[in-house]
Amino acid sequence: MASQNIYILGIESSCDDTAAAVLCNGKIKSNIVATQKIHEEYGGVVPELASRAHQQNIVPVIDQAIKKAGITKEELSAIAFTRGPGLMGSLLVGTSFAKSMAMALGIPLIEVNHMQAHLLAHFIEEDGFEKPNFPFLGLTISGGHTQIVKVTDYFAMEVIGETLDDAVGEAYDKCGKMLKLPYPGGPLIDKYAQEGNSKAFPFPKPNVKNLDFSFSGLKTSMLYFLEREEKLNPNFIEENLKDICASFQFTVVKILMDKLKKAVKQTGVKEIAIGGGVSANSGVRTALTEAQQKFGWKTYIPKFEYTTDNAAMIAIVGHHKYLKKEFSDASITAKARYAL
Repeated sequence: MASQNIYILGIESSCDDTAAAVLCNGKIKSNIVATQKIHEEYGGVVPELASRAHQQNIVPVIDQAIKKAGITKEELSAIAFTRGPGLMGSLLVGTSFAKSMAMALGIPLIEVNHMQAHLLAHFIEEDGFEKPNFPFLGLTISGGHTQIVKVTDYFAMEVIGETLDDAVGEAYDKCGKMLKLPYPGGPLIDKYAQEGNSKAFPFPKPNVKNLDFSFSGLKTSMLYFLEREEKLNPNFIEENLKDICASFQFTVVKILMDKLKKAVKQTGVKEIAIGGGVSANSGVRTALTEAQQKFGWKTYIPKFEYTTDNAAMIAIVGHHKYLKKEFSDASITAKARYAL
């Protein structure tokens, strides 16, 4: 008798992490990520180096994911891969491999939008984690994106607010660089912020219409602020690092939460789910937990390993597309820019 299990292999290669995961009926069997350390010495992701590292990592990562899942590649039902958005060279490695492997095994190929996957990561079957009810508002915050999305179904998403310039994660990393922190600076700012005084240095909050965001002004004000203070005291950053980080984080979280409150008011939707690398941020998580109690929202915070780029989120989108028989053919191509 044929197996009733649906095994989806997910492949993620949009930026600098090579990842593969196997899901069985929506439940994680394996979730492997190879992180590229090479970019640290350059203070940011170098696209050419990223695609080369993906070429080295993709075979061992997929091999490990299949072995850890305790199945053979012949048992896979379909292969889901990140089509975009992301770095073109990196996307091409995952796309080409997924197409070749699906063709060799004679199984369906499923393309996935990376941004959709960040929001649908909440639907991975995980003990102790509730799934959002439709409709919900998704706040996607990462190094490349900042969006508020109204989600009415797995594949019915409408972007109702987004950044007009820098993404929130990018602002974190660039300010980290100004503070002479190693790349990526975002997690370190968060770490120091927890020990600092968030009211020590007030930073301006941009006045942006509707539900859109802007972080370039905050970044510029941080630059001028540090230049001014370092002229008076060359050791200013060193002596005030925790307070600077706390003040910066306080401002960022305020910007995000103000827009989210506005979005709830406009849509009447009180279920909030976050996704993307910055959703691992302690300030964001605390603010959302407090908003749940204060405003009666229902907030969903993903498991830590599903916040940064991973293949489990690609595989869960693949699972739902498999159920709808939404497959791609071999002519599909990667897309560096890929709107929701």
